[in-house]
Amino acid sequence: MSAREASTPNASSEVDTLRTALKAVAAGDQAALQIVYDRTSAKLFGICLRILGDRMEAEDALQEVYVNLWRRADSYDPARSSPISWLAIFARNRAIDRLRSSTRLRGAGDIVEAAGVPDGSPGAFELVAAEQDRQRLAGCIDLLEERPRSAIRSAFFDGFTYAELAARSGTPLGTMKSWVRRGLAQLKSCLEK
Repeated sequence: MSAREASTPNASSEVDTLRTALKAVAAGDQAALQIVYDRTSAKLFGICLRILGDRMEAEDALQEVYVNLWRRADSYDPARSSPISWLAIFARNRAIDRLRSSTRLRGAGDIVEAAGVPDGSPGAFELVAAEQDRQRLAGCIDLLEERPRSAIRSAFFDGFTYAELAARSGTPLGTMKSWVRRGLAQLKSCLEK
């Protein structure tokens, strides 16, 4: 898999990564807890901040979320919810508990506002459309002859220049450019069908 393919957002692989990490956290894997933290802390902090209305309180609540997660990761059931949904509820409940126990945060936002925390991740329709586009592109690339297919993949997915591709394959630069140009024309035609 190329670096560019690996950096393309893929919601199902993100869910699988979080599920695997939560399972490892339940088994006591600290590195897995770091993975969960890196991939979820921004969203969970936003939930805590929205409910509590105070940055320091939200940071404390977030810390409690991960401490409690360390102790209770084994209670996550992937059949009942996605990892981020489960963690969001976890964070929401922790923030609400903090809000109820705090006497100095009377001016904080309403608890009901937590439901309106925007989710910047793509919705189901966008994910399905992106996956269909990816599959169409992959199918059209697979229809190309080997030389142009290899050159296009290396140029566009791995970031090689025409000169680098020509040098690597021992092909004249003009020939390499022609392969890529013809391959791109065939891809365009395939994708327009």
